[in-house]
Formats: sequence, C-alpha cells, structure tokens
Amino acid sequence: MDYLATFHTHFDAVKYQKYIKTVAIKAVMKPVPRKLSSSCGSCVMFTSEKELPLSEMHTEYLDKLYLIKENGFQIIVENE
Repeated sequence: MDYLATFHTHFDAVKYQKYIKTVAIKAVMKPVPRKLSSSCGSCVMFTSEKELPLSEMHTEYLDKLYLIKENGFQIIVENE
C-alpha cells in the first residue's frame, strides 16, 4: 500500500519521515503533487506491505494523509 502525507511545515515533514521509517518499508520526502494543496511544499510518500493501522500512521505532525490509488488520491485523515 502506498501513502502520501502532507504537513504544515517542512520541519514537521522531516520529523514524520524519521518516524514513519520505523513502521514502513520505504519513506521519502518529495514536493507535494500539484493536485494536492498543503501549507508547505514537502510531503512524505511511504510504502507498506500491508495496510497499516491508522494509529501507526497518525501523528500530531500531519496535515493530511492520503492512500495513493491508480486514479488519484483518497484522503484518510484530515487534521484541522
């Protein structure tokens, strides 16, 4: 399963990438795709062999969390 997380600040993205590497197979920072908006231009894309419990992916750093699908992005979490 492939996921994409957006953040309010670049520093939050860096902290999240370090954290998510402990539960995901692969995690990389990238620019946010133009289709999505966020408060900062950095996102973390990560991959897991199985569907991760939301409790393992959700942190206070997140702005939004998406499941990456063939036809786009499905929002899973939206922090306000």
